Amino acid sequence: MGPSSNFDPNQPIPHKSLDNTSLSPSRVILKARPHCPAQNISNMFLQRSALTAARRVAARPAVARTFTTSFVRRDAASKPATPNEQAAALAGTAEKKVGSYKTLKEVKTEEDLFGPGAAPGSVPTDLEQATGLERLEILGKMEGVDIFDMRPLDASRLGTMKDPIMVRSAGDEQFAGCTGFPADSHGVHWLGLSRERPIERCPECGSVYKMDYVGPEDDHHHHHPPEFEEPKTFADYIKPEYRYR
Repeated sequence: MGPSSNFDPNQPIPHKSLDNTSLSPSRVILKARPHCPAQNISNMFLQRSALTAARRVAARPAVARTFTTSFVRRDAASKPATPNEQAAALAGTAEKKVGSYKTLKEVKTEEDLFGPGAAPGSVPTDLEQATGLERLEILGKMEGVDIFDMRPLDASRLGTMKDPIMVRSAGDEQFAGCTGFPADSHGVHWLGLSRERPIERCPECGSVYKMDYVGPEDDHHHHHPPEFEEPKTFADYIKPEYRYR
């Protein structure tokens, strides 16, 4: 429409109803959109971008958390040596009374690996109630001795016949897992070592392992019938002088 038109954008426009049964016309109200200057549009986009950036930034707490870290030296000069000192160290107190028991250096037989038990009405600790190998491990930990050496085998070099990789064993048989040289260069190959055949070679990388027996020479358990004989293989018919070449 031209400038001489009498159209007012704020006035309602009459419109016929879509329902033919109604005689009263229905009206649709149209309002003109207010004019938005360019400066207002730019301000609006700036506000939206600021809100989006604020949502993406992680909220930082007003007070930072503090972490307390404690280090226990395995080679500390003063280790708890008496039962009361060990019980106090395990409980985290300066002093604690506990029944008498054998320390690590006093353990000679299996009968020495029994705990004193807890006082009536109290909850026993592992030091007070553990028995057997579990107690031996706890007593060793209290004095900085690792009874069960769980460290992986030496994979920094390739074992040879002149300088094999030693595998400690307290029993007559021991299995060693070889992962190759360098480490993890092949899958695990389990090698069986025994006191009769203490040397084994990995069939894939050729690394040589040898048993280092640290158990008792005689365990006094020979009152059982003889075990089943191990099945013969081709290796049993090789001369001993050619076995480890």
